[in-house]
Amino acid sequence: MNNHRVYLDNAATTRVKPEVAAAMTPYFTELYGNPSSVHAYGRETRKAVEEQRAKLARALNASPEEIFFTGCGTESDNWAIKGAAARPAKKGRHIITSAVEHHAVLHTCEELGKQGFEVTYLPVTDQGLVQPAALAAAVRPDTTVVSIMMANNEIGTIQPVAELAAIAHEYGALFHTDAVQAVGSIPVDVKALGVDMLSLSAHKFHGPKGIGALFIKKGTRVDTFMHGGAQERGRRAGTENVPYIVGMGEAIGLAAARLEENSKRVRGMRDRLIDGLLDRIPEIRVNGDREQRLPGNVNVSIRYVEGESLLLALDMKGIAASSGSACTSGSLDPSHVLLAIGLPHEIAHGSLRLSLSDENTDAEMDYVLEELPGIVARLREMSPLYADAVAVR
Repeated sequence: MNNHRVYLDNAATTRVKPEVAAAMTPYFTELYGNPSSVHAYGRETRKAVEEQRAKLARALNASPEEIFFTGCGTESDNWAIKGAAARPAKKGRHIITSAVEHHAVLHTCEELGKQGFEVTYLPVTDQGLVQPAALAAAVRPDTTVVSIMMANNEIGTIQPVAELAAIAHEYGALFHTDAVQAVGSIPVDVKALGVDMLSLSAHKFHGPKGIGALFIKKGTRVDTFMHGGAQERGRRAGTENVPYIVGMGEAIGLAAARLEENSKRVRGMRDRLIDGLLDRIPEIRVNGDREQRLPGNVNVSIRYVEGESLLLALDMKGIAASSGSACTSGSLDPSHVLLAIGLPHEIAHGSLRLSLSDENTDAEMDYVLEELPGIVARLREMSPLYADAVAVR
């Protein structure tokens, strides 16, 4: 029986920190008032909601009135893109995004395409970078919104968002960035980035699932996403999820307080893991930019091995990993991100994502480096493609 348990799927979701769970608990059983109520119970929870809004604003260098709570990062992406596209003052019906976005953005743009919008999907380099020149060539006077993610959820590449946003603004287009993977992992300053909208999700930085937020720069015209009550200043109806809002606020506070320290340590573990895998496993490649990369992202493609087989073998050794986005884990198709950076299908199918957080340890990296090379060797022994390749040599 294997006694090791190593969690390396933090890009899919992170563990809720004990401090976060403790902060949330009273708002289930004691401080349970509706924030819209005028009595004392409601005033208590309203105060908590606004305190957490202020925490998020400080972490992003925004103003509290620019922070809107949502149900998740996917909802934030939908609201930003659909809300910007529907601006009555903007006559354009052209949207720009990239080929490597999360499906929350891609599927939203596809849906708008069915409604008569024209969508341009920018290509990326073999490292997954959107080149500013490509955006400059694609943006037009009728472009209404540009949505480029801050950091890729599969290969970890960090985009030049500030430069891209400046180009969009030259043509009067709004700029949105999906920063779900970035917030809590690297510095995110909405003023320095120059973005009009930014999406985030609590469960990527040790907060609870089911709560997200959208930054909307003051003065930005974006349509209301959910109609009903007057919550979120009349722009997103629905009773506020107070316990989860408190959890997100506690989590962002913890992440911001140790961001530089944690990023440095996680980056060190990441590089040690990447270098160790490159040294011990032949015919392996790193996907994504080695420098402009999320601290906790390790994404590799291993030839002559299926990603699903790798995951099952690693799971038997107590190592939790992914072959790509958690949202597409049930799909047999290769990652659209890996195809977009130019990998052929057979190599893209052999991808492995190991995503770290500040809760991982050097000892866990040692364990992965001890086990993974042997797993790859055993799987390759069963591969006819590998046998043919060895015979040719």
